[in-house]
Parts: sequence; structure tokens; C-alpha cells
Amino acid sequence: MPTRIVLVEPQHPGNIGAVARAMKNMGLTELHLVKPALFPHQEAIARASGADDVLSAAQVHDSFGEAIADCGLIVGTSARQRHLPWELVEPRDCSAQIVQASRTETAAIVFGAERTGLTNAELERCNLLMTIPTAPGYSSLNLAMAVQVVAYELWLASRPGAPPPPERDVPLAPAEDVARFYVHFEQVLEEIDFKDRTGGGHLMARVRRLFNRAQLDQNEVNILRGVLTAVQARRRSAGPRNAARQQES
Repeated sequence: MPTRIVLVEPQHPGNIGAVARAMKNMGLTELHLVKPALFPHQEAIARASGADDVLSAAQVHDSFGEAIADCGLIVGTSARQRHLPWELVEPRDCSAQIVQASRTETAAIVFGAERTGLTNAELERCNLLMTIPTAPGYSSLNLAMAVQVVAYELWLASRPGAPPPPERDVPLAPAEDVARFYVHFEQVLEEIDFKDRTGGGHLMARVRRLFNRAQLDQNEVNILRGVLTAVQARRRSAGPRNAARQQES
């Protein structure tokens, strides 16, 4: 399975071409674009400098969810912290994990728009949040530069002679299945009238962060969905009166 590079709403076609070149340098071929401002474009071809095959095979999507639907491990990239605390990893720390994941399912590394980066909602769908360490006084990296750094680390981790990454018994669940699990989870929370007691209004964001960090495999998602279905069935069989009594207790 390939490692997928996903660019979310790239604004400059030249950056798309430069990313394709950086990818081909390090043996990556699968480029996915979410609502690019200008693509295809002559400037992208010019900046690709021979990586035309990567550009011509690039897939364009209307939404972020569509671009990662069949992916297992999803790694978001960011240069700044967000409203929720995230555990940040560096490319060298997680490259072997990405290489291993790509052997059984598609792994995706996601880059946001040049000026704004990934939104919190997009990051909530990622298993890991990667940041590239830079000098403290100037952390700004061009999109293609960031992709080049990450692609280089992946190449080091996957080239012949590299230490073998740890193996996983069961493939990670595709992002589409995980998204359905979150919808189901939120539905059950509503049915049992579970409220956000932290007062921050970020209950489901924290739930997503918890399970994304766990990197659920397909069996685990099936088990959790089964538990949720059992909770729903138990409440239905209890009836309105008993359900209200259970809620009071």
C-alpha cells in the first residue's frame, strides 16, 4: 500500500508542482488534492521538474473526508498548537510507524493550506499530529519544503537496510469506518442524555482525540460499535419508564 500525501486546499499551483517533485525524489507517488484553487495548471507542471507522472496521477477531491476515507493511519501536520492539547511527534519519531502502516493499509500525511494550515475539525480526524522542528525564531516552512522533510524521513525508514518497523496483527480501521463510529457514539450520548460536564463544549472533540490517539484497528471498531448497539437495545427493551429510572440513578 502507498503512503498518500494529501494537500488540503492548496492555493498556489507552483507549490503543487514542487510537492510532486519532492515526492518523486523520495519514491512517493500518490498525491491527493482537496479543492485546489488552480489545478491542473502550467505552473504546477513547470515546478514539477520531471515529476509530471505524479501530477497526472493526482486525484482531486471535493472534501477532506473523501480524500482520507479509505486510509488507516492519518497524520496531520501543524506548526502551532490548538485549543486542545495535542501530543506532537516529529517526522523522525513516527516515520517507521507510517511505513509499517502503509504495508497493510493506506497511510495518509495531510498538509493544510499554505496560509492557514489544517483546521481543528480536520486535525480531529487525524491519529497523530506531526510538527517539524525548526529554529525558534522562524518556524515558517514552504509547503513543498515541509513535504520534502517528511518524505526524506519516510525514505530513510523504508530504504533497504533500515530497521524493520513493528508489525501490526490487524489493519487499522479505515477513516470512513472510524467516522461512522463517532456518529454512532454521539448518537448514544444523546440517547442516554450524557452531558459535557467540563463546560468547555468540546466533548466530542476530546472523544475523537482519545480514540484517534489509540489508533483503532478494524476489530476494535467493530467491538465498540457492538457495545454501542447493545446499549441502545438495552434502553429500548427497558422502556421509557425504566429508562428514566436508570437515568435518575
